[in-house]
Amino acid sequence: MPLSMVTHDVPRYKSCTIGDPGGSAAMTAIVETPTHTPHPPQRTHSRWASLVVLCAGTLMTILDGNIVTVAMPAMQSDLGFSGPGLAWVVNAYLIPFGGLLLLVGRLGDLIGRKRTFTAGLAVFTAASVLCGVATGQGVLIAARALQGVGGAMTSAVVLGMLVALFPEPREQARAIAVFSAVGAAGGALGTFLGGALTELLDWHWIFLINLPIGIAAWLMAMRVLEPDRGAGLGKGADYPGAALVTAALMLTVYAIVGAGDRDLTTTLLLTALALALFAAFTLRQARAARPLLRLRLFGSRLLSGANAVQILMIATMYGFQFIGALYLQRVLGYGELLTGTAFLPAPVAIGVLMLGLSARTVGRFGAYRVLLAGLALIVAGMALLSRAPVDGSYVTDVLPPLLLLATGFAAAMPALTGLAMAGARAEDAGLASGLFNTTQVVGGSLGLAALSVLAASRTEGLLGRGTELVAATAEGYQLAFRVATVVAVGALVLAAAVLRERQN
Repeated sequence: MPLSMVTHDVPRYKSCTIGDPGGSAAMTAIVETPTHTPHPPQRTHSRWASLVVLCAGTLMTILDGNIVTVAMPAMQSDLGFSGPGLAWVVNAYLIPFGGLLLLVGRLGDLIGRKRTFTAGLAVFTAASVLCGVATGQGVLIAARALQGVGGAMTSAVVLGMLVALFPEPREQARAIAVFSAVGAAGGALGTFLGGALTELLDWHWIFLINLPIGIAAWLMAMRVLEPDRGAGLGKGADYPGAALVTAALMLTVYAIVGAGDRDLTTTLLLTALALALFAAFTLRQARAARPLLRLRLFGSRLLSGANAVQILMIATMYGFQFIGALYLQRVLGYGELLTGTAFLPAPVAIGVLMLGLSARTVGRFGAYRVLLAGLALIVAGMALLSRAPVDGSYVTDVLPPLLLLATGFAAAMPALTGLAMAGARAEDAGLASGLFNTTQVVGGSLGLAALSVLAASRTEGLLGRGTELVAATAEGYQLAFRVATVVAVGALVLAAAVLRERQN
């Protein structure tokens, strides 16, 4: 754990910028100025080695959120899942993952982020093995839920550790670019690996591949990450508040991911109950002596605005990834391996752009301008996809929008991450990291559920009027892509209105 987070003295903070110090587009960053003589800083190679470990842990959890998509038909055939039952292979992971991120982010601040991160790696790796050897539906779903717990423990504290490792603005921009590249590319890479491992070996290997990665990451984390003690459970451990917000988040994710399998009344009741739990949590935090979530956190325009923009952006991108894979398989007739291969240009483009250009671009033009440019490219890519025809060609109808979306995401995500974390104080970094990851899961779940329901409803309506299956399916996906385009426009407008940097 970085030494800057070990001190128990109260630090002061000053605002620095990435890019032109006088420019309105410069990215504000919070830099800690200790009130006492700090420990000697970590050596550069140690900090970058720590970044590699954090990226490895993040890669595992992101891969696992996407790798099952292409393999689900094989799981259904092997284990005898029904259609609604198969959805729980995804839902069982998302519900604890999304529900626990905020709580675990705060616990990381209290008991130590290295301890939380390494424990999460161990839980996630063990659960992956259980998934890989599962021979029944119940075991697989239970192991997926345990994976979600480990994924939340690993993911919730990563950004807080990263910004503490790299407090200098330019280095922080580079580190965020590397971290974002791994995360973004990992999502698309998961689709490829899922198809390749399922077709060439067996669906069990999409989980077993985590065993060597998890062991290596855990050993490196124990050796490389700087230890930290945290503030202690007595400082901020609001257990009633923790129970309320965890229940509210889990119920929210449950209501979203299962919306297509239940009637509207039930979904609305679940949503109302989740909102009531959130309201009770807010009242608790306003009155608690040591709140779990300091409500002043939402007073940050950058942090609140960036999280709102992220929900819309991730809803668009996650919906595209899921619906896009279905379009290739059910409309164009691609197999599992070919579908995964078709997505490969996305992680390649994201990795090259984020690692080669992202930090320098943010440094030159500022996070605000880079974010808007990236969102504009996402809008353009989704608009092109909305015309994906029944007799489409990969080269002309899929690859161009895929590259636009990858380029836009490569520009937008690091800039958005930097803006979000710049809006948090150092003592709230773990909580802000958990919040940012939580809105990612909520946005992804919302996009997947809403776009899937829209596509299915449109397809069923056309089939009822006698439209041929493939043509009806293609039109359903076109509707989903059009709605995703509108959501991306909303993200662009919100970012332009809320995240503009103030003049120094």
